[in-house]
Amino acid sequence: MAMETVRLTTSEAIVRWMVAQRTRLEDGTEAPLFPGVFAIFGHGNVTCLGHSLQQAGDDLPTWRGQNEQGMALAAIAYNKAMKGRQIMTATSSVGPGATNMVTAAGVAMSNRLPLLIFSGDSFTSRIPDPVLQQVEHFGSPSTTVNDAFRAVTMFWDRITHPAQILQALPAATSQMLDPATRGPAFIGLPQDIQATAFDYPARFFEPVVHEVPRPRPDSSEVVDAARIINEANTPLIIAGGGVHYSVAEAELQAFALQRGIPVVETVAGKSSLLGDDPSYIGPIGVTGSEAANNMAAEADVIITVGCRLQDFTTGSWTLFTNDNTIFVNINTTRFDAQKHRSVPVVGDARETLRELASLTSDYHAHDAWTELAADNKEGLRSYLDAIGTAPADGEPLSYATVVRAVNDVATENDVCLAAAGGFPGEVNNGWWSKGIHTFDCEYGYSCMGYEISGGWGAAMAHRERHDDGDVFVFVGDGSYLMMNSDLYSSVLTGHKMIVLVCDNGGFAVINRLQIGQGGEPFNNLLSDTRRGGPAAEDLVKVDFAAHARAMGCYGENVSTIAEMKAAVERARSADRTTVIVTDVDPYTWTEGGCSWEVGVPEVSALQSVTDAKAAMEKAMADQRMGW
Repeated sequence: MAMETVRLTTSEAIVRWMVAQRTRLEDGTEAPLFPGVFAIFGHGNVTCLGHSLQQAGDDLPTWRGQNEQGMALAAIAYNKAMKGRQIMTATSSVGPGATNMVTAAGVAMSNRLPLLIFSGDSFTSRIPDPVLQQVEHFGSPSTTVNDAFRAVTMFWDRITHPAQILQALPAATSQMLDPATRGPAFIGLPQDIQATAFDYPARFFEPVVHEVPRPRPDSSEVVDAARIINEANTPLIIAGGGVHYSVAEAELQAFALQRGIPVVETVAGKSSLLGDDPSYIGPIGVTGSEAANNMAAEADVIITVGCRLQDFTTGSWTLFTNDNTIFVNINTTRFDAQKHRSVPVVGDARETLRELASLTSDYHAHDAWTELAADNKEGLRSYLDAIGTAPADGEPLSYATVVRAVNDVATENDVCLAAAGGFPGEVNNGWWSKGIHTFDCEYGYSCMGYEISGGWGAAMAHRERHDDGDVFVFVGDGSYLMMNSDLYSSVLTGHKMIVLVCDNGGFAVINRLQIGQGGEPFNNLLSDTRRGGPAAEDLVKVDFAAHARAMGCYGENVSTIAEMKAAVERARSADRTTVIVTDVDPYTWTEGGCSWEVGVPEVSALQSVTDAKAAMEKAMADQRMGW
């Protein structure tokens, strides 16, 4: 019997196949695996892929971006909110539109998040070469700028024949849905191949329901881990982002509470537990708290759940000062599970915790250890209460007071979103989670610009997940100036967010690092930059609220905490994105943290730099070394 076929262009086949893909969500319901496409069209994708997307209509909604990096960041935030079970896609033309998304691919790669990218590419025939926006490599004619994606994707392919999508699309999807290989996928689409027709097998377009696999751990690894936990005197759990993607929050909460094991969170793992959960102590690491870091220093067993052990979590491996500390790493990826001489347990977080629970049911940490954890947490709460208090009239606000003001009025379905700059340390400490999986701080790639674009994508996801609540975006003036055009996107598409702009006059947190390592203030705060014209004498200040209003948002300036809270309430009832702007002190920060290794010059004309180098060497003297 002859195989039934359907004749389609490559672009038509891609779109039809995407529409046929379904996914099973954590509650058991089905939804589109690819719920939409962010697109900016150019000559490399408008006539073919763009035409096919237009024909698909609401079956595969297309959302217009303003900047290719921004729309890809929005896709990442959406995919993160959906715990990797739905995948927004981004498509661009050739050349600069494509390379604009390399940074976004890096964000997805470092955070182990799915993202599907389709970019136009030069002609496989090469007859019209060099085409508009093509970069020619004299000795490598098959190389294009799309090869730049190889370093920042888990899957990379260039389609040079229409039949290749029969293998490429399922392979890319499998990679993005597998927790062990989850990350961005890139597929280059040469312009002539997009337009070429082919007789595709009809069965290729039959509906398929995908489900994120839950790999069970090897029994011997579980037994080894259980033995170590049962023998622990001072155990500690570090909850990473994998807790969210596994939907293991309930299992983590029960496991910790029943055994009296304190839990600290990484930036990615924040809101795995509620802030008031008795097992939760605080955030760990450089952007963390003394409460969590004190516990980490004394722990004899560290159980990490879905954590890749970034330097901001480990204090560049200086945080764990107990020479006999044993790490038990639960992770779907062996690469992460075996880091730093750890006892690996390779498997899904939820399923692994369930298996460990049955083998450690009689275990409970010593009362003195749980009491120490409670004391540390109480100390953190007292500190946050003190620094979060509204300042006296006339005194500048701080990041901490702004975060506290919004957190005070937040509900369980409100989402806190931030990235890069000074905010990660501030929201990581000051935002007390009132709902599970309600926190998104992009600190894997620490990408300035994620805030507003990510807020747009998160707002899209939020509308699909909740009937109430808002996405609160915390952003500094530096990140705002880097990328803000998706404020307009949010107005165009009707996906409202509330944006808090804290203006500290430049890149204040890097200024803090600069002077903290002995350097002199230089080129970070606007007051320390080279200026000319009118700004040489009188620094020109950006009117962020007016700028936001020019893009269709509501915008207002506030100067007190009372005004901030009132503005938030107005923003809640608004019909579109609201931008609330306030000045903050560039020198006041939430303290805590731990050592962090950065390069400090070995020789310098400044004694302060020489002293900083000596201090760094002392801080790194007990660094835990080796894999």
